Amino acid sequence: MGDPSPRSTDASWIQQWDQCMSDDVVAMREWLDALRQDPQAAKDQEGIARSLNQRIAQSMRRVEKRRKQIPAVSFPAHLPVSNRLEDITEAISKHQVIVLSGETGSGKSTQLPKMCLAMGRGARGKIGCTQPRRVAAQSLSRRVAEELELTWGKEVGCKIRFQDHSSSDSFIKFMTDGMLLAELQHDAMLREYDTLIIDEAHERSLNIDFILGHLRQLLPERPDLKVVITSATIDTAVFSEAFGHAPVLEVSGQLFPVEVIYQPEEPSSDSKEGVSYVSSAVETVVHILQSQPRGDVLVFMPTEGDIRETHQALEMKKRVNAEVLPLFGRLAGEDQQRIFQPSGKRRVIVSTNIAETSLTLPGIRFVVDTGLARVSRYSPSTHTRRLPVEPIAQSNANQRKGRCGRVQEGVCYRLYSEKDFDGRPLFLSPEIQRCNLAEVILKMKAFSLGDMETFPFIQPPKPVAIKSGYKLLRELGALDHEDTLTEMGEKLARLPLDPTIGRMILQSAEEGVLEEMIIIAAGMSIQDPRERPGEAAAEADLAHRAFLHPTSDFLTLHNIWKFCFGDSTNPDRKSTRL
Repeated sequence: MGDPSPRSTDASWIQQWDQCMSDDVVAMREWLDALRQDPQAAKDQEGIARSLNQRIAQSMRRVEKRRKQIPAVSFPAHLPVSNRLEDITEAISKHQVIVLSGETGSGKSTQLPKMCLAMGRGARGKIGCTQPRRVAAQSLSRRVAEELELTWGKEVGCKIRFQDHSSSDSFIKFMTDGMLLAELQHDAMLREYDTLIIDEAHERSLNIDFILGHLRQLLPERPDLKVVITSATIDTAVFSEAFGHAPVLEVSGQLFPVEVIYQPEEPSSDSKEGVSYVSSAVETVVHILQSQPRGDVLVFMPTEGDIRETHQALEMKKRVNAEVLPLFGRLAGEDQQRIFQPSGKRRVIVSTNIAETSLTLPGIRFVVDTGLARVSRYSPSTHTRRLPVEPIAQSNANQRKGRCGRVQEGVCYRLYSEKDFDGRPLFLSPEIQRCNLAEVILKMKAFSLGDMETFPFIQPPKPVAIKSGYKLLRELGALDHEDTLTEMGEKLARLPLDPTIGRMILQSAEEGVLEEMIIIAAGMSIQDPRERPGEAAAEADLAHRAFLHPTSDFLTLHNIWKFCFGDSTNPDRKSTRL
């Protein structure tokens, strides 16, 4: 038989691998490569060939069984992406990576995995589809299962944090990008998948950039793996160049036209100061409900506090005859799903940017866009993280506009001027360029993802930010003077926390104050739990004095916890649910 390496072995084996399960092919390659380094292996060429042939036969039977279970696939003719079926499937067949820019409402998020399935992808491994947020992953997976008339949680699965509704029988598996990144740490070859669709890549979260960087390294080792990178507002040139000038396809056209109404430009100072954008949004919603007899409304707010304030203001309006529903990332999954459940009443959904992408909310005809979002920014010089409310980029504004015009003609009210919109950047800077790199460096070292300096990020961070990350980790004792991970660093890497907060918790265990520090760390890891409605700031300050500790902001957080959760017999405890 000669050298058992796959590089020079019988060509028929290589050809047969094209009919084997992806995980088996990866395992067989690794096995043969290991045997190639073993001098004793040459003595048992016949046994090696027999074992390999048996595994190939078993794997081919698995593929054939899965292929027979793939259902007939049809595509809604009214969706723009369906008109590009042949172009898209041909590009996927000919290239390992393609970049697809499809306008919001084109149907790409639901139809692309079905196109891959119709091509025969999903038989050798799963078609993995990533989404930035759990609510989108869940809703899209259910929609695709419904269209294919398959069982949700079996043939079409979904995996989000703490919930895995997928199985070994799944052809298509939706998941958050965080879940795929977690899997990558345990299986760098991603052998479970034969196709990956990275949707909403324009968001450029840390998870997405890590996944894309890893894929750039992995693809030469996984020639059988197909990758589709897609979004409505993606910077196609950057992604195409990063993946060896991968072909770019564009799907244009929404189902229904969307009229955009801007606010007139005001000569005065920024009208969004304070909470005026909340009042403006409430007035706009009231106007819509009074002047337009049909159609639900989606309102974009930057923070949870703004959502609560808007919710309360609309509930107090006697002229508002509609159900008002909040939507934000920390909302319980059951409450998030309420937006998909028709109640028979007209609805106003008040959401953070969680609703920007991949969600077809039934009945939405009007979008009210404040043009703002909370953005995480880290200062390397001061080691502090801020969550300022900032104007969104044009790409995000267009995503928001696309939430209407999905099921009928829509209107998008932008609470800022057209000149303001034209002056905004096309895309938001990637998270890797505005985050605390200490946590990133720590995770990369702990999970052997490579070095920060050489990892193939699409747009790498600045050297000064990398230097600051290493410096902080040395100060925390996570790295030694040679930047090698220490025992403390290994412990910190296992905590899903900012390294500084994790270090506080580890030290508190030795100091005997673990319970108190966990409470304080939790408070520091979220937005300030104290609400400060603009029109009642003085009253809020007065109420908050009850929690104030004279010498420590940390213990103030501890006092808030004790008030809310520490004493179940306290009759003055208030519910923290919206």
